[in-house]
Amino acid sequence: MGSKKDKKEKEIPQEGIQTPGSDTYRTLAAPAQGLYKEKGSKFLAFAYPVEDETQAKERIEALRKEFFDARHHCYAYVLGNKQEIYRANDDGEPSGTAGRPIHGQILSAGLTKVLVVVVRYFGGTKLGTSGLINAYKTATADALLQAQVVEKIVMQEFTACFPYERMNTVMRIVKELQLSVLGQEAGMECHLRFSVRLSDKERCLQRFGEERIELR
Repeated sequence: MGSKKDKKEKEIPQEGIQTPGSDTYRTLAAPAQGLYKEKGSKFLAFAYPVEDETQAKERIEALRKEFFDARHHCYAYVLGNKQEIYRANDDGEPSGTAGRPIHGQILSAGLTKVLVVVVRYFGGTKLGTSGLINAYKTATADALLQAQVVEKIVMQEFTACFPYERMNTVMRIVKELQLSVLGQEAGMECHLRFSVRLSDKERCLQRFGEERIELR
């Protein structure tokens, strides 16, 4: 097995990033797998929906343990509603031959909050730079092709704070703006937690401001 000391994480430049809509993004509904074989080497691709870097790293480590006898565990993940967080790792493969192709396929599919790990079992024959790029690209594409893609709406949470006698006013705004109520506490001072679609955020702030109701 190759040395681990040179397997450093690399950040991918921003060129080519496809930004989703203002308050929607595309991600995976569930994990999916892909496979590519070339000259005895096997490239097992695992695609996951992930919410943050912690979750992505946990998935990567789990695969390292499960496929401990593999030569390489290369990956890329894209996070954030606008794909603003992204990392890739060649895990000992020649620079730019693994993480970058994986990352490129995630972007080409217009996805975010997605991790793809490609586990390679070396077959004894070197594939060369172009061969490796094609292998990691194809394995990733196969996994994403098997996956179900869903579109999700970006929401923002607020808590309205108001005296009990303003309850009817608050509920009228909730109905008017079709806000999603997440929880509420009634007392001398009431608290109502809700979420609003990002594209409706400014309108929401304006309406509560007009009624002089505090939002936190």
